[in-house]
Amino acid sequence: MAAGQTLEAAAHVVQLALTPIFLLTGVGQLLNVFTTRLARVADRTREIVAKGNAHPQEVGRLRLRSRILDGAVLLATAAGILTCLTAATLFSGAIRNEDAASFLFWFFGAALTCAMLALAASALETILSTRSIRDHADEAERRFPDQD
Repeated sequence: MAAGQTLEAAAHVVQLALTPIFLLTGVGQLLNVFTTRLARVADRTREIVAKGNAHPQEVGRLRLRSRILDGAVLLATAAGILTCLTAATLFSGAIRNEDAASFLFWFFGAALTCAMLALAASALETILSTRSIRDHADEAERRFPDQD
C-alpha cells in the first residue's frame, strides 16, 4: 500500500470517529445537567429536613426524583462508555485491518439506546419536578386566596 493511500485511509478513520465523539460531547453535557438537577434535589431535601416541615409526599417525590436521576446518570455514563468503545473499535479495526462492523453497530446502537433512555428518565424527573411546583402553587393559592 502506498504512503498516500495509508494517510488517506487513516484520515477516513479519523473522520468516521468524529460522529461518535459528537455523541460523546452531547452525553457529557447531559451528565452535567443531570448532576446539577441531582444537586438541586439534594439541596431541597436538606432544606425541608432542616426546617422540620418535611411533608411525606414531598420527601417521597424527592426520593423518586433522585432515583430517576441516578438512573439517568448511569445510562448516560453507559452511553459515554459505549461511544468510546465505538471510536476505539473504529481505530483498532483500522489498525488491525479487520472487519469490526458488527461491534460498531452494537456499540453505537447501544450508546444511542442508553442516551435515549437517559433522556426519557430526565423527562420523567422533570415532570415530577414540575408537579411539585404546581403542588406548592396550589397550596399557596389555598392559603392566600385572591381578595377580589
